[in-house]
Amino acid sequence: MPRARGGMSVRIACVGGGPGGLFLATLIKRARPEHEVVVFERNGADDTFGFGVVFSDRTLDGIHDADPVLRHALAEHGRHWDEIEVRIKGERLRCGGNGMAALSRRTLLALLQERAREAGAELRFGTEAQLDDLDGFDLIVACDGANSRIRQRYAEIFEPSAETATAKFIWLGTDYQFDGLTFIHERGPHGVFAVHGYPISDKVGTFIVETDEASWRAAGLDGFDPAQPPGVSDLKSRDYLQELFGERIDGHQLLVNNSRWASFHTRRARRWRHANVVLLGDAAHTAHFSVGSGTKMAMEDAIALSAALETHPGDLDAALAAYEATARPAVDRIQDAARPSLSWWEHFGAYHDAFEPWQFAFHFMSRSITAGRLRRRAPEFVDATLREWQRRHGAPPLHTPLRVGDHLLPGRVLAGPPEWATPVAAPQDERDVAAIVAAVPDGGAVAVHGGTPLTRTLVSERVRFGRGLPAILVDDDLDTDAALTVILSGRADLVASATATSEMNDAPTAR
Repeated sequence: MPRARGGMSVRIACVGGGPGGLFLATLIKRARPEHEVVVFERNGADDTFGFGVVFSDRTLDGIHDADPVLRHALAEHGRHWDEIEVRIKGERLRCGGNGMAALSRRTLLALLQERAREAGAELRFGTEAQLDDLDGFDLIVACDGANSRIRQRYAEIFEPSAETATAKFIWLGTDYQFDGLTFIHERGPHGVFAVHGYPISDKVGTFIVETDEASWRAAGLDGFDPAQPPGVSDLKSRDYLQELFGERIDGHQLLVNNSRWASFHTRRARRWRHANVVLLGDAAHTAHFSVGSGTKMAMEDAIALSAALETHPGDLDAALAAYEATARPAVDRIQDAARPSLSWWEHFGAYHDAFEPWQFAFHFMSRSITAGRLRRRAPEFVDATLREWQRRHGAPPLHTPLRVGDHLLPGRVLAGPPEWATPVAAPQDERDVAAIVAAVPDGGAVAVHGGTPLTRTLVSERVRFGRGLPAILVDDDLDTDAALTVILSGRADLVASATATSEMNDAPTAR
């Protein structure tokens, strides 16, 4: 493993001029002006694909502490909001406590380029950097995106993997003015489509559309030639979606910028470093955009790498080991949280058809967190959901009686699975869920156990929605908060736990 030259100028190549590479260049040059930092970017300085980038208030402190460029960019050029709005079946439901801000990706890149130049970094645009051309650099940082060529060059070392989502998405823009993060769900003639929309300036908003593959094909949106060069957009899909969502955006236009359908790939790498080469941002990891901002994650990687280099001057091996040890746990947490959210988007058509708007919105907002955590963030939203449940059922969720065949149950919590329910073991792999559900016999309740928390939930939901059978979710680790979330969201009819205690019957009620 090469050792950087202690006390001397170090030559660092950042391959990729996105937010991660530019931010890293700035941080390194500010800390060590004597180092030489060169950013290589294959595209031009003004070339950028996509529309906006969004950040949650809770995740920005570390970036702000490292450098105020993002804070200033959001304050001067961005849009901020606190509420998330869910639009479905003619209703609009709002959930507060979700402070977020967004701005144009083009604006952010321009500001980061300016900041890097001011710090003394050299930016080479329109330059395709190959590893063989970088022999003179002490450190090579691969920040060349999700399709990283450097990662692929050393695939046997980095051991990359990718999980491909079944849902399809396309990244568009719009001149419609959203006032915050807005999710619009619409059943059209070919299936269910959903929008992630948010403002990025006073004139433009991001408009991401997701759908399942069956709806995508039924609508005839699978005819675009993926061999088209970067920058060419799928105009047929733009026109179809503009008509489908026209009334929801008051007849405003949808905009394109390299807009084409794709399936999201959750990428991981077993190792992030090899010799003097290290991965950063999307080259090392991705998380579904419904939970994690790839831009934010890349900038956090840049903070960790620059800090590690500063802490271990002259010892590149130790610095890169410290970088990975510091950054990887946070990435793992985000990817773990993103998996249930991505799964939700793979199945949202079933939820659209099964739930009324109030329960659909709660099911969506609780896809990665419990009712208790959500209530601390948005008490009015959770209390409104509890009130609606009680209005319809005459009792709080865990106290609500339920008749299952000949059995009248006084509440929704059982001390273990009952003998009269058919036991069904959830699989470890989500790909096996459909086969498990198809094998469930007709008639009677089903007690779903085993598997993972996500696969248990998926089996339970598909038993309820697809088979019309009462579902009991069995989990000995359930506490009151988790049990309440399961029942209030409609993920199961009952919960069963060998550790069920009387405190589960004291679950919160609406205030």
